[in-house]
Amino acid sequence: MSQDRTVLVFGATGQQGGSVADALRSNGWRVKALVRDTNTPKTEALVAQGIELVRGELADRQSLQTAMADAYGVFSVQPSSGQGAAYNVTDEDEIRYGKAVADIAVANGVHHLVYSSVNAAGPTLTGMGHFDTKIEIEEYIRGLDILSTVIRPSAFMEILTLPGMGLDKGAFTFFMRPDQPMQFIAVEDIGKIVAGIFAVPAKFGSQSIEIAGDTVTGAELAEKFSRTAERPITYHRFPDSLLEQDAFLGGLARLIDQGRLAGNADIASLREEFPGLLTMDEWLAGAGKPALLAAIQADGGEVALR
Repeated sequence: MSQDRTVLVFGATGQQGGSVADALRSNGWRVKALVRDTNTPKTEALVAQGIELVRGELADRQSLQTAMADAYGVFSVQPSSGQGAAYNVTDEDEIRYGKAVADIAVANGVHHLVYSSVNAAGPTLTGMGHFDTKIEIEEYIRGLDILSTVIRPSAFMEILTLPGMGLDKGAFTFFMRPDQPMQFIAVEDIGKIVAGIFAVPAKFGSQSIEIAGDTVTGAELAEKFSRTAERPITYHRFPDSLLEQDAFLGGLARLIDQGRLAGNADIASLREEFPGLLTMDEWLAGAGKPALLAAIQADGGEVALR
């Protein structure tokens, strides 16, 4: 049945959308991707995968309308202010885009909308704009007349190899305390999960699902990194002075200490529903190893979490 169905994927040139587009194609779906520019290396790679490109922008409602004309499903993810100034997106932009995608999906008779939020989302606000935007979009979608599923991914394993974390100096610095557990997910597993959700809409519709692939402490990360790199790597939490000085980093640390951003996914149940989710060790044995080694060999610099 899925071979005759089309899913429109937003953010297909990025991490989440790219993972979803790839997984859907691998599972026999027809996939369309909304892109600004159809002539870039990333969009050419999508075409090579058999993905149809539709030129458009989130700010252009008519292009969204056209892109969804024959869509059975929509995977919705938007850039946010938390991704940094390079994206030039405000919190208000993200909310407007997220609601517009949902509204147009309803108007076009889309059967199933899957929206990607964040694991910090919940019934109360976080106090951080780029998380609270997603709470507002979630609530808006739930009030619409459309079958919808919200996924709430944990932190990406891929962020662990960003520059500025100290790996080039034989150390790794992050938010949790050495003995504090935090959940992570490999970006490719987001695609696996979303493809599984689209395959059984009656099972996953009208649900909000927190997703993760593994839980590790800071000390465990240091041990795993050391084993993979074959050299000692120590672990440290960001110093309190930095967390007090930088409101963004301090806010993330606060939410991890509160447990909201540390993650509360039922990983055992997720593994039953979506077999093959990667553990941290499995990720480091695969795609994570070259990324880790590159980070170790790279120059340092400022923390690059935005």
